[in-house]
Amino acid sequence: MQERSERTRRKLVHAGAEMFHRNGYANATLGEIAAFAGVTKGALYFHFASKDELAEAVRLRGCELLRAAVRELRASGGSPLQTLVDTTHWLALSLREEPSVPAGFRLAKECAGPPAPATDFHHVWLAEVCGLLRQARDAGELRAEGRWESIESLVAAAACGIEALAATGMPYAELQRRVSGLWALLLPSLVPEGAERDFHVGMPDPDTAPRRVRDVRGGEVPGGLLGEVRPVFSGSSA
Repeated sequence: MQERSERTRRKLVHAGAEMFHRNGYANATLGEIAAFAGVTKGALYFHFASKDELAEAVRLRGCELLRAAVRELRASGGSPLQTLVDTTHWLALSLREEPSVPAGFRLAKECAGPPAPATDFHHVWLAEVCGLLRQARDAGELRAEGRWESIESLVAAAACGIEALAATGMPYAELQRRVSGLWALLLPSLVPEGAERDFHVGMPDPDTAPRRVRDVRGGEVPGGLLGEVRPVFSGSSA
C-alpha cells in the first residue's frame, strides 16, 4: 500500500511539473494535473492539500535533481571547472527532458511571494555554479590575475542565460552547440594561457557520465522524491 501511495505521489509531482511548465502556475488546474497523472482529484488531495503544496514539491524535485547531478559529476573525478562545464550541459538537457527543471524556473517567477531558498531553482542554480567556480579558484584552475568579482559575475550571467536561450524554443541540438560555444569563448579568459586545452567544452560522453538523474517511474533521489535511475546525459541531440 505504501509503495502504491509513493508511486501515485511521484505521478502527481511529474504531472504538476508538466502542467506548471506548459501552462504556468495560474493556469494549471488541479483537475488537469490529476487527469494528466491518471488519478482522481481525491487522490491528489490525499497527497497535496493545495496547489501551493504541489508546486513546492515540484520545485523541491528540480533542486534535488540538480544537487544530485553536481555531486555525481564531481565524484566522477572531474575537476571543479570541468564539473561546472558539464553541469551547464546537464541543465540544457534537463530543460528539455525533465519538466521539474523548467517548471522550477517558471514557478520562481510566477508564484506569489519568494520561495524558500532551498527550493528556489534560481537560487540553488546560482549557488551550485558559484560554488564550483570557487572550488576551481581554490584548486588553482583560474587565472591568478583575474578579479574574482568580475569572473563570478560573468560566469553567473552566462550560466543563467542558458535558461533564457532554452525558453526561446530552439532545438536542443542548437542549445547544446551554444553551450559548447559559450565555454569555448569563456575558458581562454578564465584559465592560464593554454590550459583551455585541458577541458572538454561539449556534452560529456554518455557512456562515462554518472547515472543519478531520475524520473517518475522508480528508484530514489536523496531527500525523498523517488524516480528511476537514468543517465545524467542521454547523448541525445535531437
